[in-house]
Amino acid sequence: MKKIKNLFVVSMLVFISTSFAQKKLTLNDAISIALHSNTSLVKSQNSLITQQASVKTAYGDLIPTLGIGGSWGWSRTNDDGGTQLDFFGREQVIPPSQVDSRSYSLSASGNVTLFNGLSNYANIKQKETNLNSALFDFDKLRQDIVLQTASLYFSIISYERLLKFQEENFTYNKNLTEKIKEMLDLKMITISDVYSQDVQTANSELSLLQAKTNFEKAKINLLKYLTLDITGEYTFEQPQEINFNYYNKEDQIKLFETALKNRKDYQSQKLKLESAEYQLTIARSGLFPSLSGNYRYSTSAIRPGDLFNRRVFSLGLSLNFPIFSNWNTDFAIQSADVQIKNVTEDLNALEKEIKAQVKNTLLDLETAKTQVEVTQKSLISARMNWNIKSENYELGSATFIEMQQSFRDYLQAQNNDIQAQYSYFTKQFELMNVLGLLTTEF
Repeated sequence: MKKIKNLFVVSMLVFISTSFAQKKLTLNDAISIALHSNTSLVKSQNSLITQQASVKTAYGDLIPTLGIGGSWGWSRTNDDGGTQLDFFGREQVIPPSQVDSRSYSLSASGNVTLFNGLSNYANIKQKETNLNSALFDFDKLRQDIVLQTASLYFSIISYERLLKFQEENFTYNKNLTEKIKEMLDLKMITISDVYSQDVQTANSELSLLQAKTNFEKAKINLLKYLTLDITGEYTFEQPQEINFNYYNKEDQIKLFETALKNRKDYQSQKLKLESAEYQLTIARSGLFPSLSGNYRYSTSAIRPGDLFNRRVFSLGLSLNFPIFSNWNTDFAIQSADVQIKNVTEDLNALEKEIKAQVKNTLLDLETAKTQVEVTQKSLISARMNWNIKSENYELGSATFIEMQQSFRDYLQAQNNDIQAQYSYFTKQFELMNVLGLLTTEF
């Protein structure tokens, strides 16, 4: 009795430790983790700091510069002495001498660009546009991460359902094997049915092992994508169907307008075109004269206490006219013009691609929804047919091959139903992503 109590206590401790070791990971949890720890997203967020700094630098070009400097010098002159002639030609003896001298100076200077063909203002606009474009790209990356995380999560749910079904399949075949052997003992069937069922049981065991492998690999892929410990134990829950009102084929024009209005990559591409136009303005600034100013304040003395007794102020203007720049300005203008044409072409190509994505994804979603309805009906029919064939086999009115064929049809129907539901969930997220409506707030 004491051993039984000890065994019960140990079993409860193992059960409790296993329950606490497993962590529940919902779809929203997975997406939230991905949006905070995905490597590509973190690197992209770090790059935004550089874009923000470039805007600050562009504004700094409008501000006058200022620099402060100082110097100190020391020198010593040693003279060994000698003789020399004075004004009247008489010889004079010069004694040895040593002279030390020191100098101190301070200065403050700077310059300012007064006009450079509006290049500095165009540079500010370009840097701000590049920053906004990078922010749109960052938001699009977040949406893509949400889609990828959802796809990986749905894959786990799909493989988990297949695993449970394969476990039931293996259990059923094991029990059926015992039952068929009993029927053989009663001379109700032939030995060939036993051999056939043994093969079926072995195949179901192989399918179970493969289902376990697929499920574990799916978990590893998700946990690796979320940068979580792949050795951790997690449980997953079936997500609810998304209440998203997608449109019919007649509303494709509205869908296209919605996508072009909300797609972050399309908005980013339009800003890249605007940035290229600012680059053309910067290139054309080389055709205009430039005007700059400089200023300086300085003081110097041989003793520190005499500094600022003598002060020097200076101001100056510098005006430069470009006459010939070895065609560098022409090259810059042509390069900027070509860049505008290329970015415009990319924008038009992206618009066509977005429309194609919307149309294809809408068709895929409609097909996936129909597949779910069809596979569910097929699953019900296959299950009923298998039940009937099983009863008929026990009654002797159906052969073992007929019963096994009905069971294979049921297996296929079950797999098709699981895959159809997985595809349907994924296509809903894909449609929201191609429309630019996929939320990243989790």
